[in-house]
Amino acid sequence: MTGLYLASLSLSHFRSHKSAQLMLDGRPVVIHGPNGAGKTNLIEAVSLFSPGRGLRRAAAQDMVRRPEALGWKVSGVLCAQERMHEVDIWAEDDGARQVKIDGKAAAQLALGRIARVLWLVPSMDRLWIEGAEGRRRFLDRVTMSFVPSHAEAVLEFDKTMRERNRLLKDQVRDAHWYQALEAQMARSGAEIDAGRRAALIELHRAQAEAETAFPVAELELTSTDNEMPGSADDYRAALAESRFRDLMAGRTLVGPHRADLYGVYAAKGVPARDCSTGEQKALLVSLILANARALAKSFGAPPVLLLDEVAAHLDAGRRAALYDEICALGSQAWMTGTGPELFGELGTRAQHFEVTDDAGLSQTRAL
Repeated sequence: MTGLYLASLSLSHFRSHKSAQLMLDGRPVVIHGPNGAGKTNLIEAVSLFSPGRGLRRAAAQDMVRRPEALGWKVSGVLCAQERMHEVDIWAEDDGARQVKIDGKAAAQLALGRIARVLWLVPSMDRLWIEGAEGRRRFLDRVTMSFVPSHAEAVLEFDKTMRERNRLLKDQVRDAHWYQALEAQMARSGAEIDAGRRAALIELHRAQAEAETAFPVAELELTSTDNEMPGSADDYRAALAESRFRDLMAGRTLVGPHRADLYGVYAAKGVPARDCSTGEQKALLVSLILANARALAKSFGAPPVLLLDEVAAHLDAGRRAALYDEICALGSQAWMTGTGPELFGELGTRAQHFEVTDDAGLSQTRAL
């Protein structure tokens, strides 16, 4: 089967799983079982097959099964557009996460060359009503799915801004100390802003072209303070001009770290933050599906989707519509829920697994 999917997944001393092995095909994956059995731990392991810190944003040492182990390992065979890649991800003692692709050591960012993984987890349900940081992180994940190097630009900007903020807090006023840092911030900051705006265009296009049961979200990149300048040169000038104000505040007050994502339920003209809980969830599902459809075109295959407890928050009609859209897309979507009845509409279109309280794992038949 062509596309992008995990053909196998093995876990060793990862979270609650002492050992787990799954043999898979390209169909959606259903994982059901009681709360606390380790369902989310399984899809967290899958999220590590993409650049970044995974869906929980956890440190490597927090993923080990304690107290009996000092390290953990996640391995899988990834089928990416008819090519098979053996991927190993692990950490030892309190060391950093390490990656091998086809037996060769690789940077985590290298995973972005062979795979695309998107996720929707319950902690994201409050995206529209909590702080701007979560919305920036969401948008950066979307942007990184199109352009994996976006992650490098974000890391570079954050590192350089911390150095500039240290000078500001120390009340350093000599312009020579700032110029090189601001030039670097201007380059990476402009790249971040351009990438985010390009990603929003892709989402808008994917929503406009699709027939979907989920509501369209109109999205706009805004700022909590000054607008982000349009070019690297303009941003560099804005940083120099803002230096006195930044000295007073002790931090940088203009840049992509001040951006926010504003969403509107298009059909009703209602800001996403004012929508009901169910509507906010439907908007998020719509955006994840739009992201997936856009990636199917740009990357050449639909991404792996991780949808944690998604069925529990949708009525039967929307649940069936979600499953139909996932199958039409051809994505290996990993979905978790407490009982198999939540996935009855999928039938044999998916592969079904049950996780028990002791983190045991067995394949089951579709209802």
